[in-house]
Amino acid sequence: MQKLEKVLIANRGEIALRILRACKELDIKTVAVYSTADRELMHLGLADETVCIGPAPGAQSYLSIPAIVSAAEVTGATAIHPGYGFLAENADFAEQVENSGFAFIGPTADVIRLMGDKVSAKDAMIKSGVPVVPGSDGPLPEDEEEALRIAREVGYPVIIKAAGGGGGRGMRVVHKEEDLIKSAKLTRTEAGAAFGNSMVYLEKFLGNPRHVEVQVLSDGQGNAIHLYDRDCSLQRRHQKVLEEAPAPLIDEKARAEVLKRCVDACIEIGYRGAGTFEFLYEDGRFYFIEMNTRVQVEHPVTEMVTGIDIVKEMLSIAAGNKLSIKQEDVKILGHALECRINAEDPDNFMPCPGKVKHFHAPGGNGIRVDSHLYSGYSVPPNYDSLIGKLISYGRTRDEAMARMRNALDEIVVDGIKTNIPLHRDLTRDKGFLKGGINIHYLEKKLGMDKH
Repeated sequence: MQKLEKVLIANRGEIALRILRACKELDIKTVAVYSTADRELMHLGLADETVCIGPAPGAQSYLSIPAIVSAAEVTGATAIHPGYGFLAENADFAEQVENSGFAFIGPTADVIRLMGDKVSAKDAMIKSGVPVVPGSDGPLPEDEEEALRIAREVGYPVIIKAAGGGGGRGMRVVHKEEDLIKSAKLTRTEAGAAFGNSMVYLEKFLGNPRHVEVQVLSDGQGNAIHLYDRDCSLQRRHQKVLEEAPAPLIDEKARAEVLKRCVDACIEIGYRGAGTFEFLYEDGRFYFIEMNTRVQVEHPVTEMVTGIDIVKEMLSIAAGNKLSIKQEDVKILGHALECRINAEDPDNFMPCPGKVKHFHAPGGNGIRVDSHLYSGYSVPPNYDSLIGKLISYGRTRDEAMARMRNALDEIVVDGIKTNIPLHRDLTRDKGFLKGGINIHYLEKKLGMDKH
């Protein structure tokens, strides 16, 4: 079995520590890079070598391709792990890493580009048989009869979207056939004025979907497996707050079909490494939205229920090895939850950087803490507010939930504000305890709490 000699970890915080631990288990030497704001990071003291790659702003350090490639060159690293965020899904970075003679621990640049473009990603999924949101497959025709035919085929309600839109602008939901043409004309006019592009397209409107994703591992040598699914529907402003595996209350036939299609798609596109297919799920059907070509923040819940170390598999695949696991070896045992702990005000969600006077990690059966926090650590104001992940495992969802409640009561983070009170509330929320809540649930709950 081949092994990487020395891995440069091109990230910070909890994911950098997570990657370092996996490298140490496999007896791989490590290089930790850091910005001037991150001299106190825990993993720096555990790495074989450290390199300062620039000042605090991410653009001048963790997002600087020349700085990271130079650090790999001066330390004699043989591979680079991007973690998540920053340059993890940057195809140019992956390309430059490999062109400079290092192994990129992730997919090829071509695959990152393919899946990073929503149009080409959707086309690739259709080709592989992965279910997508039905729609006009391109611009909605100006021919009224043809537009009505497409909408009828897709089924009402539909949503008309401006091709050049974004951020929730340039969209109109249509519930009845008689409103379609007028709505299309209005959206075209608005889109032309707002975005300089009057092109619109039509999709099936999903009113109350859940966010369910499928974890995959593929070696780029014709072998791929799925590690089942996760539910990430508890979101605020499209940011995940709490995740669980497996997704509760899913139609088993639909689940089996979508898992198989994701594995087929990995082989079809020549995927390499760990990846995640993200879906909206409504009325027993899955609809592909995007693929994350990297390790996910919420990967620990899948590790807890499958017993498979996703980061170690990534390192093995990058060394040129074939997958060490066959699909029939992957079994789901029990249930896991993950609470994202953020340094933020639980009432208004404003970031709250500062010095952690005292940190106490919870313990007990089935509890895992992925965090770079320690007493005396100062959370810098320059980066994402995620400071840790609290993961619970149980033989049942109820047991995992009870253990999470205990852990949230035990955890202590003094000196800064965190969103721990929100998680204590969510793990006692009647709707969430039943399972199967949709992506709007948390925002509605927070709105109700405010008024």
